[in-house]
Formats: sequence, C-alpha cells, structure tokens
Amino acid sequence: MDEVRLNKYLSDAGYCSRREADRLIGAGRVTIDGHRAELGCKVTGRELIEVDSRPVDIKNNKVLLAYYKERGIVCSTVDQGGEHNSITERINYPLRIYPVGRLDKDSEGLILMTNDGSLVNKILKGAGGHEKEYEVVVDAPLTDEAIAAMEAGGLELVEGRLSRPCVVTRTGERSFRVILTEGMNRQIRRMCQAFGLEVLSLKRIRFMDIELDGLKPGEYREIDISEWINKNGLKN
Repeated sequence: MDEVRLNKYLSDAGYCSRREADRLIGAGRVTIDGHRAELGCKVTGRELIEVDSRPVDIKNNKVLLAYYKERGIVCSTVDQGGEHNSITERINYPLRIYPVGRLDKDSEGLILMTNDGSLVNKILKGAGGHEKEYEVVVDAPLTDEAIAAMEAGGLELVEGRLSRPCVVTRTGERSFRVILTEGMNRQIRRMCQAFGLEVLSLKRIRFMDIELDGLKPGEYREIDISEWINKNGLKN
C-alpha cells in the first residue's frame, strides 16, 4: 500500500478513530518497528506497528458482521441526544465498526457492519444493483394494481428520481415481500404511500446473499470477510 498517515492506518484497521489514534500516538503508546511513533508520521503497512505492544495488522483486522437491528435503533456511530440508541452502542463490538448503508429507525432486520471502508464504497457506490429483500405489512389490503405499479418502477419517490423496477410477492392480504436493487431514503414506505398505504412493519431479511438466518433482534454473527469478498467479486 502507499504511505498513509499513521492515524488513518489505525482507523482503517478498525482499531480506533483518527482522533483516538492521535491521542494514543501523543501518549507514546504506539510504536513503529520498536520505535516510538510521532504525530503526523506515515507508514506503508509493512512495518511492525504496535499499540501497547500488541501488533495492529490492517490485513488481518477486517471484519464483517450480519446484525439484526431492532426497531428504535438508529444507524449511526454516535449517540443520538443522550438516548443511547445508536447501532454501534447497541452492538458494543470490540473494534470500531460502522453500518453498510442504513435502515430507518422504525425498521428492523439485517444490516451489515464492517470496518472496511473500501468494501462499503464498493457495495454502496457500485453499479452492481445489489439485491436487498424485505418483508412488509401495511394497514389496508394491497391491490393487484399497486403490486404491478411497484414492480414496474417509474414512481417519483424523491424529486427528480424515479424508482427502478423491483420484484413484489404477495404473502397475505396486507403483506408482501419486495426485492430492491437501490436504496432511496424510506423508499418502501414512500412506494406504499403512493397508494394510500401506511407501513406497519418493515423488516429486511436479506442483503445480497446474506440472510438473517435465525438471528434474533440484537444478535450478530461474523462473516468470513475474505471469502465473501471473493465470492461476490468485490476484490480489488
């Protein structure tokens, strides 16, 4: 890798934030090849970088979690006005991780958590149209016309942006599953509102090929990140 500032290296490795890295460096707790690190210094990753005499290896410190976000939890890495309802507070993972995309506060279900910024960019900014599947319950019967219109796409949900075609499968008079390949803000809720329907329950059950698979609210399981990246063609 090219030279990067040491605080960025520690942050990219998921060890801590850049601000916390600067604090650790300033306190003399970080060494490079056995020598005390200085603020602002740069590294390539080929050095022996240690914090409190414990090696930090960016290659071996990447994680990917499948997490069941509960309703009422916010997809943020910071506390929301003292409510202690941010997703990172709730999961309390030993490394600094952050969500891949978002689920709104009133929704629940699967969200991926990682400390690999490049992976997040590949998933969210790529043109791959990665599938996300949801279970939805609404407050009134869902008509065949509404299903057909949602599947066809072309609904103006955000000014200047139209929804893409998607797959909608009825599961009951007032419930359905939907597979999206995009992620506009509150998209499913707005799709339903276009037909006078209010969403009572919204749960994501799949992200690409990762499913909830028995997770309960607040639980997570670790995914083999290297294997998953290779399997899905997300390798550099």
